[in-house]
Amino acid sequence: MPTSTPNCPTFSLSKLSSGKSSSNISAPSTPSRRTFLRMIGGLTAGLAVSSSALAKLPSPKAAQRKMSFYHLHTGESLETSTYANGDFSVQSLREVNHLLRDHRTDEVIEIDTQLLSLLGDLQQLLGTSKPFHIISGYRSPKTNNMLSQKSTGVAKKSLHMQGKAIDIRIPGVDIKHLHKGALALKSGGVGLYSRSDFVHLDVGRVRYWGS
Repeated sequence: MPTSTPNCPTFSLSKLSSGKSSSNISAPSTPSRRTFLRMIGGLTAGLAVSSSALAKLPSPKAAQRKMSFYHLHTGESLETSTYANGDFSVQSLREVNHLLRDHRTDEVIEIDTQLLSLLGDLQQLLGTSKPFHIISGYRSPKTNNMLSQKSTGVAKKSLHMQGKAIDIRIPGVDIKHLHKGALALKSGGVGLYSRSDFVHLDVGRVRYWGS
């Protein structure tokens, strides 16, 4: 639940200076065939390692990624394909935004797509298709202020108010296993609340807390 102020996927030459030519400057020597082959071999090996490493990373924009949600406070369920043809589905985003609304005030905002990508990567890493059980999604400033007055565990500037945080559990997945999976992704804040049986995730800066 809590999170401090700040970062789930947004995407983001060298200049050659030339001087005056001089007849006193000798041309660079041509490398031998053996040296040349050794250079090429090193380059291709480096590329192979890079490609292998990239292949192991979770793909945030698979051709289609299905996710299921169950909101513990409203009893609402949702099964949707957040990605279609390598991009976010507008209709699915609307459905997710509504499900993760502030259930106390019924206010809806756009949930950060990085957070949804983080959930998808976590689901893939854990190898589960079970629904995410939602304890808290978006919180309006009014709701967050009310909760922060009742508990020191609720940050006054919580990322929940920006649609960048979520509190979850997954049925059949041990909370500590879920926590370790979230830590492994290193995609933002991760809080463990063992007594309440949930994990907090956000796409703010990388930081960890809880027990």
